[in-house]
Amino acid sequence: MLTLASKLKRDDGVRGPRAPSAASDSTRRVSVRDKLLVKEVADLEANLPCTCKVNFPDPNKLHYFQLTVTPDEGYYQGGKFQFETEVPDAYNMVPPKVKCLTRIWHPNITETGEICLSLLREHSIDGTGWAPTRTLKDIVWGLNSLFTDLLNFDDPLNIEAAEHHLRDK
Repeated sequence: MLTLASKLKRDDGVRGPRAPSAASDSTRRVSVRDKLLVKEVADLEANLPCTCKVNFPDPNKLHYFQLTVTPDEGYYQGGKFQFETEVPDAYNMVPPKVKCLTRIWHPNITETGEICLSLLREHSIDGTGWAPTRTLKDIVWGLNSLFTDLLNFDDPLNIEAAEHHLRDK
């Protein structure tokens, strides 16, 4: 899965300790985001919840992946929910962009796929928003928890879904 890491090592080996020219060095320059992602993806794959599966459509683009969450308890048990995650160039100073691709009736996910999860917010009042110390693993575990622990009917994004639940559990 870590083809980007292999590519980086191979490129460093080809280039050697001294770059032959400034032009070729700039074409091989790897962003801070990509260097972080190589480490974070390895950590994520080693610590993935059993209810989650990560898919990289292009193994050379670690900044874009899909996540499938299949809850094994709670209201959404047995469901299969797809999320799309795109990591911006300014990562880890800004959070990844995550969208739910599966249409779902959930108090914290709109029918168009927007997600209410504090750690996906760049700024939050309660201090639980994004911080440069957070990782992709935190995002995946947070999304997984939206179907169990973090299911929040008191402060919903989808008000109709929350009201429906309160009327008819």
